[in-house]
Amino acid sequence: MTDFAQRLQQVANNPDAFTQIGRGLEREALRFTPDGQLSEQPHPAGLGSALTNKWITTDFAESLLEFITPVSRDVDTLLDQLTDIHHYTFTQMGDEKLWPLSMPCFVNNEESIVLAQYGSSNSGKMKTLYREGLKSRYGSAMQVISGVHFNFSFSDEFWEQLFGEQSEQERQDSVSDAYFGLVRNYYRFGWLIPYFFGASPALCSSFLQGRETQLPFENIDQTLYLPYATSLRLSDLGYTNNAQSSLKIGFNDLDEYLLGLKKAIRTPSAEFDALGVKVDGEYRQLNSNVLQIENELYSPIRPKRVALNGEKPSEALARGGVEYIEVRSLDVNPYSPTGITADQVRFLDLFLTWSVLSDSAPMDDAELACWRDNWNKIITEGRKPGLELQIGCQGERLTQNAWGKRVFAELEQVAKAMDTAAGGDEYQQTCARLNECLDNPELTISGQLLKDTKQAGGIGTVGCELAAKYRKQLLDHQYKVYSNELMAQEAASSIETQKKIEASDTVSFDDFLADYFADLS
Repeated sequence: MTDFAQRLQQVANNPDAFTQIGRGLEREALRFTPDGQLSEQPHPAGLGSALTNKWITTDFAESLLEFITPVSRDVDTLLDQLTDIHHYTFTQMGDEKLWPLSMPCFVNNEESIVLAQYGSSNSGKMKTLYREGLKSRYGSAMQVISGVHFNFSFSDEFWEQLFGEQSEQERQDSVSDAYFGLVRNYYRFGWLIPYFFGASPALCSSFLQGRETQLPFENIDQTLYLPYATSLRLSDLGYTNNAQSSLKIGFNDLDEYLLGLKKAIRTPSAEFDALGVKVDGEYRQLNSNVLQIENELYSPIRPKRVALNGEKPSEALARGGVEYIEVRSLDVNPYSPTGITADQVRFLDLFLTWSVLSDSAPMDDAELACWRDNWNKIITEGRKPGLELQIGCQGERLTQNAWGKRVFAELEQVAKAMDTAAGGDEYQQTCARLNECLDNPELTISGQLLKDTKQAGGIGTVGCELAAKYRKQLLDHQYKVYSNELMAQEAASSIETQKKIEASDTVSFDDFLADYFADLS
């Protein structure tokens, strides 16, 4: 029996190890008008405060909504929560719709994108200024690319089965080490996620807005595409940051990660310094370092811990170790009204569990570069028949099909264990459906979307038709977890909470920023 199989059997002895997985979702979506333009209207008043509403906020722009579910232990409940939040949002949006794709399709003028506003408190102004910095550094178009983030944590029962009796500090260290092992395996094998679920093989030509690219695009009218691409959102054109390419942040343990992150937020950038920090009395960015704050680090996965009030993410990790991980490689699924399906959630359950139970050797920068090369191949030509990927840096290669089959042989073992714990066969069904996608790449989301795009004559037509369909579908939805009263109550109380935060400020914004960044000097 392999080490993986032994660990799986050990954990499976307690069904709660699998039935008590914690999951949360964050889905981003752009509001747009009936005439197909990006909305320039402020955040809908009926949604309350974007600063403090626990379910509905904004990301980069006023028009870029973000829906957040609480932690759930049940897949169906999780998706019902997300759908309820969408339903309430549509009741407050008038005749606007939500763009159902990751890549925006109607940004003709980046200056028309209104930065997200969070009120007059120091913390609210800092959030908007951070976005001003992102706009100055990378342009607004890249910042309104949408995605779905998946937050995932193993249960206490899982760790009990895996590690046995330990002191509190031993358990904290073991859990952090295990999550970093998962992160390393995510870099090694996570290309499966854009392969199956990448949903941006094409983009509107207006998105490039004069930016040069070496990608050999083909076109359908105003739509640019790569024949075998899966996720242009994850390419150099999308949700990446070339300025960060020189950062060496390791994933071998918590100390190494925190040291790399700390160095990154202290590293000055000549390019960003040239923009100026405060010019003629007006701030343009929080600072001129490579990262303004830790959240600016672009990565496909993040180790995280819920932060206490006023605590930075790295401070939370240093205090209590890794509590959960955030998967950031999911495109918005255009074939779901809420941007994600149960099959996707269940696959992530399987894959992340397999990643933490499988051997995960330490990884140096050279090996990480090899895995990133594999990701880039999948992102730009992942559905190409016979595409070969590296197996480490030793020269061995396998096709995406052959390598995927190797992984699935063990994922199916996890699926059986999870189905045994929960009853039913949902996880095995998910494996079966995705196995078909390994054999036939055109069954993947990117394959389906490119086919529909060609038939419709462009990605804009596909997006508009789906948006209209989902607007009606979500308005017709009946609450399953929440209620209109509960959602309205949260919106109203969030406004009062924002007012209290604004009233409690006692220092100037300059002093607030100086205090926040005091440890960087």
